[in-house]
Amino acid sequence: MELNDATTILSALAHEGRLSVFRLLARRAPEGVRPSEIATALGLKPNTLSVYLGALERAGLLNSERQGKSVFYSVHLARMGALVDFLAADCCRGRPDLCAPLTARALATTGESAMPDRKFNVLFICSGNSARSIMAEALLASIGSAKFNAYSAGTKPFSELNPFAVEMLKRNDHDVSGLRAKTIAEFQRAGAPVMDFVFTVCDQAANEECPPWPGQPITGHWGLPDPVKVTGTDAEKALAFATTYAQMRRRVLAFAALPFDQLDRLALQAQVDAIGQIDGN
Repeated sequence: MELNDATTILSALAHEGRLSVFRLLARRAPEGVRPSEIATALGLKPNTLSVYLGALERAGLLNSERQGKSVFYSVHLARMGALVDFLAADCCRGRPDLCAPLTARALATTGESAMPDRKFNVLFICSGNSARSIMAEALLASIGSAKFNAYSAGTKPFSELNPFAVEMLKRNDHDVSGLRAKTIAEFQRAGAPVMDFVFTVCDQAANEECPPWPGQPITGHWGLPDPVKVTGTDAEKALAFATTYAQMRRRVLAFAALPFDQLDRLALQAQVDAIGQIDGN
């Protein structure tokens, strides 16, 4: 990367609003996000967001792709990586022990070998921890009890389990006696289980900025439409929960079937990302 390119990128990011947009898209990488979703998550007016997106795209930081009637924006990962390399190339004469990003150091510590043969801690996160993440927790606890410790949490406090979700789990012979709504704070305090995998199952949770998880877990976004928002008769609501349950079950089954002892972190991350596209919208 040339000096003028780096200057252009840094100038585009030197604004609180533009940087917030970029960070949200970076959290959702490699998938794209609709402008309407970005505006809602950051509380931006559409015309303001359009200005921000235009500036970031002109700097080469974003890609845009039309899918049907919608335009999706995503981070240009190669250009951002080139900027990081440019900034660190001459730092401390290229000593990686001093200059490598924290994420790269963590990856070097964990290594690129296959995952160890042990039980993995898996956390599913949603906004309310009332339906989708609870279903995912119950499904993994049932399907992969020998290989996984399943947990779920929400980003909003004071949530309660949705009765339609509980009834759906009961009908499919899941033990719901130990299920309860929790917040992510419960898993960020001292003494909490260290996670090997962290999955967001709703777009709102994926868009929120959270502190890094200890242990550098593999992360993924398995977003599904919120059945809680479906209106109509009880039968129509029950159908929405049944659809969500079936979609989540297919993802959990695919995840539990992965050959963890044969995949390094990069290959496993790719598999996790692909699973997030099963039944995707």
